[in-house]
Amino acid sequence: MRSRLLKVAAGVALAVAMIPAPAAQAAPTLNLDAVGELAENVLPAPPLTTTKPSATSSRITKRTTQPGIISTALGTLGLASTQAAAAGTNGGGAPGAKASQKTLILYDSTGPWAWLGEAYAVQAGNLASHGSAYVMHPVGSYTAGEMSGYTGVIYVGSTYDEPIPVAFLDDVLAGSKPVLWMAHNIWQLTARAPSFQATYGWNWVQYDTGAATTVRYENTDLGRNPLATPSGLMITSITDPAIASAPAVATGSAVGPINWATKAKNLTYIGEVPFSYVDHGDRYLAAADLISKVSNPAMADRKRALVRIEDVGPDADPNELRAVADYLKSQNVPFTIAVYPRFENPLGADNNGVPEAANLAQKPQVIKALQYMTQRGGTILMHGYTHQFGKVINPYDGRSGNDFEFYLAHVNENDSVIYDGPVPGDSAAWMQGRINSATTALAQAGFPKPAIFEPPHYAASAVDYQVIQQNFGKRYDRGLYFAGYCPGGACGTGTPQYDKIYGQYFPYLVRDVYGSIVAPEAVGNVEPEPFNNHPARLPSDLVKTANQLKVVDDGVASFFYHPYLGTGYLQQTVSGLKNAGYQFVSVGTVMAG
Repeated sequence: MRSRLLKVAAGVALAVAMIPAPAAQAAPTLNLDAVGELAENVLPAPPLTTTKPSATSSRITKRTTQPGIISTALGTLGLASTQAAAAGTNGGGAPGAKASQKTLILYDSTGPWAWLGEAYAVQAGNLASHGSAYVMHPVGSYTAGEMSGYTGVIYVGSTYDEPIPVAFLDDVLAGSKPVLWMAHNIWQLTARAPSFQATYGWNWVQYDTGAATTVRYENTDLGRNPLATPSGLMITSITDPAIASAPAVATGSAVGPINWATKAKNLTYIGEVPFSYVDHGDRYLAAADLISKVSNPAMADRKRALVRIEDVGPDADPNELRAVADYLKSQNVPFTIAVYPRFENPLGADNNGVPEAANLAQKPQVIKALQYMTQRGGTILMHGYTHQFGKVINPYDGRSGNDFEFYLAHVNENDSVIYDGPVPGDSAAWMQGRINSATTALAQAGFPKPAIFEPPHYAASAVDYQVIQQNFGKRYDRGLYFAGYCPGGACGTGTPQYDKIYGQYFPYLVRDVYGSIVAPEAVGNVEPEPFNNHPARLPSDLVKTANQLKVVDDGVASFFYHPYLGTGYLQQTVSGLKNAGYQFVSVGTVMAG
């Protein structure tokens, strides 16, 4: 089993590769990473029409018709799904969110890139839920005085020269509510206020497309992927430091340091969309912190850590499980155990082609090891039923722990793992059947139904996520989301577009657009060898990411670990996080808020 798992990098490895697209008609692709989760965000940056918008007109009529760099995972770009009649939807706050706060999230919805506006709003809403409930809808439907009903506003300018209602511009300039403005159309705001520079102490200059690939925030260097640079970072000039400041500065461009974020009075401006081309330790963390400062300015700044023991099935080695439990118990570290209760190897991988299958109840030594783990601080979560799908290679060898269960994928000629869409027969009834089967298999082994679910490889269809929400209400993962799911801001009313998918990791507890409370996993996992075109990831890399995560108030340094690796890497990671100032707690403690 050990050699098999090493060969496929433990199967749970999943992240989005960020590569330029070939021809527009190319098949959509989504690449996997050996870090065990959606570590990178497949979303591109919005296209840049010009590097210097007009300073005299509140609107520029020219629009782009061709994309810049864009991930192949998104397929051919087109209009988003038909807008729902609803103006928006209430997103509930996560446990611990401030009940008296409510955030308004506005986004662009015109042009061929409209679906990106929705996607960015979903990501902003997921993050805002950590601090408050929220409502999101297109900026075009904003009405005068609307923001007075909220404690803060987030606007994502993804469409160059989106027609922004004058009412919104005027309400922002009235200064009564904190506003976080991202990327495009800041020139419409400044054109509306001839005294903007005198009032706010700064002004925009032009877009830079140089190699600004480091963003310093809270005295910490964060990454900015080179693929984001062609879409531009707005240069701003602070003319009155007594009024304006730069919470974050980007470096690396030939033009010199650029104010990545600029703050004055009620307005904070980020010069790009920070949800594009996201990796571990990315400037996305700065955006997540700034969003939480809008949704709940009184956010507690706890530094907590979580560890999850991954891919434990009937085929697990009981001695490895006991060794992991003993070490974590010796360090007073609570942990979770991701369990799939049925093992399937229908193609006989690493078994001379002879099929294998077993329920957990047929493996008494594994049952005893799991009981041993729970007695030492472990909490079992449901990690699917078989962690594979039928008798197909999906995408490795059909064996439990290696393959996807709720989503189809294949490995292409470049050794990249490509997402293909929901599995055949995917439906609410089918997903419910998988959960029921897993529940029964656990019960036969003497274990109650877990309270938390984790989709294998962090991948499932929108329907599957809805059924998970209905059965558990809690997940411990990184979410997979789809264009068209939230038309007009009304999540769940649209048709998911499975050729336009994107992942998101969270640095803190959220309630996502599926309605589930989601425990974060933002640090990744140990992977000693390169895999699927991605480099190895060692304990030092996880600790580095955790140190970068400290820029986020209430950030949770959460990682997962495969027991077949022994305890050496685990010891290095746990001690590294403790030395970084994190306190290990149970996932239940985090989920309680």
